[in-house]
Amino acid sequence: MGTEELPLFPLNAVLFPGGQLSLRVFEARYLDLVRDCSHRGRGFGVCLILDGEEVGEPALPAAIGCEARITDFSTSPEGLLVLTVEGGRRFHVERSRVRDNGLVLGEVLWRAEPDAGAVRVEHELLATLLRRILERAGPPHDKAEKNQFQDPEWVSWRLAEWLPLSPEEKQDLLQLDDPHERLQHLLHAVARLQDS
Repeated sequence: MGTEELPLFPLNAVLFPGGQLSLRVFEARYLDLVRDCSHRGRGFGVCLILDGEEVGEPALPAAIGCEARITDFSTSPEGLLVLTVEGGRRFHVERSRVRDNGLVLGEVLWRAEPDAGAVRVEHELLATLLRRILERAGPPHDKAEKNQFQDPEWVSWRLAEWLPLSPEEKQDLLQLDDPHERLQHLLHAVARLQDS
């Protein structure tokens, strides 16, 4: 399978498959990106910034990112475009280049998501913890289907999204292909958070 060109939106945040982010868009390069993605009916890539800032000179993005699909948009009281995006497929940036307007374009390979079966016994506590977190969060988060809590892929992404982890920890989780390994890392993170 070959690479595909994907415009990249480097952020100081990590987007996970099935997760949501709210983005305030005001730089010309990203307004162009949104217009182009809307016309083509496609997404763009969100990558954690490894070096640089969200505004100004193009930042150095992490090699592993997540496709963002625009699900809603509005205008802030200041007149800025506000996007709601949902995470899609993960990707690996093989090469990148910067357009004249500062927009980073990546040649990406899509990452395959393995069929992982059900949540293992040693990780059932994490599924229970996630259920409680989502119940406390209220609508619409508390509407998850019962069977989703048996899906290690879904449980690991939602916990990674909701736990108070650093962007670097979240990036490490995004880079793991095996959801059971991801859940094991999350088990250690929960134990650490309880001790702190």
